[in-house]
Amino acid sequence: MLNIFRQLMRDTRSQKLRTLLTLFGMIWGTAAVSLLLAFGDGLHKRLLKDNLGIGNGVVIAWPARTAMPFEGLSKGRYIKIDDSDIHLLRNKTFGAVFSAEYMQGFKLQRGTKVLSVGVSGVDPDFSEIRNLIPEAGGRFINPLDQELKRRVAFIGNELAEQVFARESPVGRTIQLQGSPFLIVGVLKKKTQNSSYSGRDSGKIYIPAATFRMMTGQKYVGNFVFFSRDISQTEALIKNVRQIMAARHRFDPGDEQAIGFWDTTENTKFFNSFMTAFKIFLGIIGSLTMIVGGIGISNIMNVVVEERTREIGIKMALGAKPRMILAQFLIETLTITAVGGSIGMLITMGICAVFPALNLTEYVGIPTISTGAAILTITILGLIGFISGFFPARSAANLDPVTAMKM
Repeated sequence: MLNIFRQLMRDTRSQKLRTLLTLFGMIWGTAAVSLLLAFGDGLHKRLLKDNLGIGNGVVIAWPARTAMPFEGLSKGRYIKIDDSDIHLLRNKTFGAVFSAEYMQGFKLQRGTKVLSVGVSGVDPDFSEIRNLIPEAGGRFINPLDQELKRRVAFIGNELAEQVFARESPVGRTIQLQGSPFLIVGVLKKKTQNSSYSGRDSGKIYIPAATFRMMTGQKYVGNFVFFSRDISQTEALIKNVRQIMAARHRFDPGDEQAIGFWDTTENTKFFNSFMTAFKIFLGIIGSLTMIVGGIGISNIMNVVVEERTREIGIKMALGAKPRMILAQFLIETLTITAVGGSIGMLITMGICAVFPALNLTEYVGIPTISTGAAILTITILGLIGFISGFFPARSAANLDPVTAMKM
């Protein structure tokens, strides 16, 4: 084995330019594969985070009109859902979290500032369902706020900045429709690329009981829920429809009576699309690596031709064909491993430096996942083996007598 590496070093020194060009092909190919996969993975995570800003596995439901007659009742009836319906859903479903949502535009006033803002009356569980995390020092609406119909508010971060500028909003008072409300929390900044009534950062949330008391609004605008086991979301939606159908007397097969937006379907499609996109990037990078492999194969063919006499002498002295085959394969795989290692180091360096460029908001943070690393190493090893096998086999099949005459 030591002699093989000595021979490799001798060939490398005698053919420096050729070896450097070969190494460059493998370095470039490895870096191309690993970088494309790393950036694809970073982009996937970034877009997924944006997509989940509305909530992880959340379902938004809104009462509408029946589209089918049922038990003598005509179609076109409005379905009206109130707080008692939400309580019923909580009691009749397992592993699910529900919240009513009442919505209306309110006049917000603080000092000389007057704004028209969207206000939602919600239950305490709304925070968990919709991923509304308060900044440090604040909180979301709690059960006691709901029970006592307190005038407390949770405010979006962008609206808070617009109203309070650099002041801390928590503990301060604003006027909503002329009534004083104490701000108990501010939304922690989050990315959100989908919504159904405006971005959370520009809204205000108050207890649902307080909202009903102020507006006299009895029926919900919509209600939101999710299953703690996301795989059961589809079954939960079916169950919710059946429970509401029995209570409000409409056909359980009437999909128009209550509308459902299942955000898990968006996530499934998005994940499938990004998986296909990363496969495409991997194929493009692999083609670049294959070009480097062709270069190694050509180099090894030249090496075999240059060392034909040496091979013949070794065989005449008793070297077996498998020893000759192993020698050239090891040389090829060594060059491949060196080039691949340098390529991976370059990728790791770029991934480490990239966040400093402040572009992660758009393309995410490129990361070399375990799967991507294993895939790159597998492709690299396969290409290196194939590139070296055929030249090595040619060397092993040489006739000793003919080879020594070359």
